[in-house]
Amino acid sequence: MVKIKNLSCGVKMVLEEIPYVQSVSMGIWVRAGARDESRELSGVSHFIEHMMFKGTEKRTAKEIAEDADRISGQMNAFTGKESTCYYIKTLSSNADKAAEILADMFMHSKFDAKEMAREKKVIYEEMKMVNDSPEDAAHDTICELIFKGNPLAKSILGTQTSLKGISRDMLKKYIEDEYTKDSVVVSVSGNFDEHAVCEIFERELGHLKDNKTEKVYDEITYKPSYKVIVKDIEQSHICIGTRGVKIDDELYYAFSLLSNILGGTMSSRLFQNIREQKGLAYSVYSHMSAFSDMGYFNIYAGVAHSKIESALKGIKCELDSLKKNFVTEDELAMAKEQLKGNYIFGQENVNSRMFSAGKNMLLLGKTFTMEEVIEDIDSVSMDEIKAAADIISDIANYSAVVVTNEKIDLKRMMGNL
Repeated sequence: MVKIKNLSCGVKMVLEEIPYVQSVSMGIWVRAGARDESRELSGVSHFIEHMMFKGTEKRTAKEIAEDADRISGQMNAFTGKESTCYYIKTLSSNADKAAEILADMFMHSKFDAKEMAREKKVIYEEMKMVNDSPEDAAHDTICELIFKGNPLAKSILGTQTSLKGISRDMLKKYIEDEYTKDSVVVSVSGNFDEHAVCEIFERELGHLKDNKTEKVYDEITYKPSYKVIVKDIEQSHICIGTRGVKIDDELYYAFSLLSNILGGTMSSRLFQNIREQKGLAYSVYSHMSAFSDMGYFNIYAGVAHSKIESALKGIKCELDSLKKNFVTEDELAMAKEQLKGNYIFGQENVNSRMFSAGKNMLLLGKTFTMEEVIEDIDSVSMDEIKAAADIISDIANYSAVVVTNEKIDLKRMMGNL
């Protein structure tokens, strides 16, 4: 049972005690990510995430790692478009020590100038790694095209130019403005002493500023656009996408099920058509991402350079079929079992439970029981599937990115489909 607790300092905690496990996962969630950054601060959320591990007032970077290892801790962090999470998983007997390490990093990181300069070099290498991965480049670029003009289009890593210009004062000011009590949620899942853990976060997080200024984002009309990225590679990477639904939309689960039917499994339509029947791709799938106020849906395929147009035609064929022939009762039933299975499998892991509860509380202000999620999936009707299909079945509404070895007229290809 998930318990919501408001600490007297003003920070909200999401607590799920699971007495039959011997581990605990805890994460500090912050409602701040790439979409919250100005142009000159592009990449600062991700930079801060890195710097939190680089030493505090009482621990060096090495001592942070050693202290985590001493308690069998698995510690990490990630930055997204609209949130950042710092987390640690350990044995139940070490829960209070894990909480202390996490809180120390979060509240007392030094952001040493020499460490900042060194870590910028590390992130430059991370940027090169992403740039060297054509599949990652395709996914990042399609997101930029779909959300062009909206902060969701911003890169999580930023650019070398923006990162180079971020000073310690700029970084500290961003933390002061964005890491506020009303924008922080602590999520804990597993076997732990509630009083001991809450006491640590109560003591440490009370020093945060109370509130941050809420941002208002302009409504930008979506218009499909196209981009070709030329690289010396052996395979072309296609990514097409269009606007989808937000995280609390009434069609959220219908969208999830439809994505599963179209390209979520080995029996999905795209996999069977593009890979099994036509032999055009080794990897082909669809994916949906939902944020607090909007979302997107995309389809990816890795194909031979000479097969780009054939693959696009195959994808269009499946989108047309979705609109004309719709889905069968058997496909919907199978997709529901897949979605429920994936969700339940995740719930058997304390990390996954912590992530789910923390993210939902941070972005939606509430959590969901397993029974509620299963019921929501089971209750999706054919009419809701049709409504979701209407949003994604017209390829004319799709933006497109192709990472390939030579310049092609992608706009013409898409227009001729």
